[in-house]
Amino acid sequence: MKKTALLFAMIVLVANAKAQDKYFTKSGKLGFDATAPKSPENIDAVNKSTLCVLDTKTGEIQFSCLMKGFEFDRALMMEHFNENYVESDKFPKTVFKGTIANNAAINYNKDGVYPAKVKGQMTLHGETKEIESEGKIINKAGKIQVEANFNLQFADFKVVIPQLVSDKVAKSAKITVDCMLEPLKK
Repeated sequence: MKKTALLFAMIVLVANAKAQDKYFTKSGKLGFDATAPKSPENIDAVNKSTLCVLDTKTGEIQFSCLMKGFEFDRALMMEHFNENYVESDKFPKTVFKGTIANNAAINYNKDGVYPAKVKGQMTLHGETKEIESEGKIINKAGKIQVEANFNLQFADFKVVIPQLVSDKVAKSAKITVDCMLEPLKK
């Protein structure tokens, strides 16, 4: 009887430990700023419904969000973004799948701020490109925060900026990632 109870307790502990390897959110923030240097107005938006999954054991990380989820200060900007630039009806979401290259250097069991190097593939506007970025993993009280900043060239993803607004919209966008992850529960 005691052996059975001990075996059951060990199985539960192992199952819980494996579940702790995966962290998740569906309310991460993905932002961009495509304001040209001499633009009179900001061309920026944020998506607060970004899905992120991190496997701390393997370092695999994935982000995904709907393009129509980006919020702009002006409705007309959102309309132009979805209809003319990223063609959200045709290409409804953006996805990044990659790995944390220096995952072994990150102690997910100890609170702290750890530099992270991420490499993977980003799909946007029907185009997939290799992306590398540096960011940080913040481990605090059983939660993991993922932060990164990098630039995307619109031409790499065949996003065309019309000549009429080329003085307002930059040729690249500054991307910001901020996701607070919690243990994935089974």
